[in-house]
Amino acid sequence: MDIHRLHTGAAEAVISARGAELQSLRLGGLDLLWEAGPLWPRHAPLLFPIVGRLQGDTLRHQGEAFPMLRHGFARDRDFALLEGTATTCTVELRDDAASRAAYPFPFLLRVAYTLTATSLRMDISLRNPGEVPLPASLGLHPALRWPLVPNLLKLAHRLVFELDEPGPLRRLTAEGLLEPTPHPTPIQGRVLPLREELFAEDALIFLEPRSRSLRFETESGPTLTLRWEGFPHLGLWAKPDPGPSFLCIEPWEGYADPEGWDGEFSEKPGGFLLAPGATRRWSLRISSDSRELTPP
Repeated sequence: MDIHRLHTGAAEAVISARGAELQSLRLGGLDLLWEAGPLWPRHAPLLFPIVGRLQGDTLRHQGEAFPMLRHGFARDRDFALLEGTATTCTVELRDDAASRAAYPFPFLLRVAYTLTATSLRMDISLRNPGEVPLPASLGLHPALRWPLVPNLLKLAHRLVFELDEPGPLRRLTAEGLLEPTPHPTPIQGRVLPLREELFAEDALIFLEPRSRSLRFETESGPTLTLRWEGFPHLGLWAKPDPGPSFLCIEPWEGYADPEGWDGEFSEKPGGFLLAPGATRRWSLRISSDSRELTPP
């Protein structure tokens, strides 16, 4: 499978076999996903088996060193199609000789998409078919158009979180590692007014957000609601640009190595260990013109 197209009424989604990546999403008459232009050549990559960067781009396991680039390899591997209908698509990635050269563990990673007239749901599962605990991280990286429609200003947009978010937030070093120093949050109660300057020093990282949903909205324009399950961390990222660009709203379980940390991957801060035979699950739902959250 190179491409699988989902459609129901006016809603459409395109999923690529490469990385199980959502490549386009149309809801409520709007194209919502970044087109992978020159500013950033991806749409919505799946981050596995790491989120962010490892110290020295190296995974350390039982005295051995394995090369592992930022965000892992799943986004650049072809997933196999298990099931596809007009409104659903399920794909999977299993370990093989190439994956074990960088990540010496058996795994089964499965991604399912479900499209409705007003929403797209993504369900992810990771199973450990091996005989020892499986260390991993996993994250999502969808890039939404900012502005949501061409005639709106970027400054007209805001994020409204499910709950008050007192912070703090964390930043990345120039090498892409997690800074040790917390920073005050720019979120005002539940509301984050969006402006490009927020991302001048790279991503905003919330290690302990209280919310599991938020709205990406304008006062008079379209509204998107993102709701996630299973992800304890959240990243927000954009590349400042004077023209139309994107905003990445990224639920994670895991994050970049803290600056100065170079221990065993199984002990990596923010990661998890999956017991032999166990399965771990996550989900994200993107819906249009939803008012699931009460006004701030």
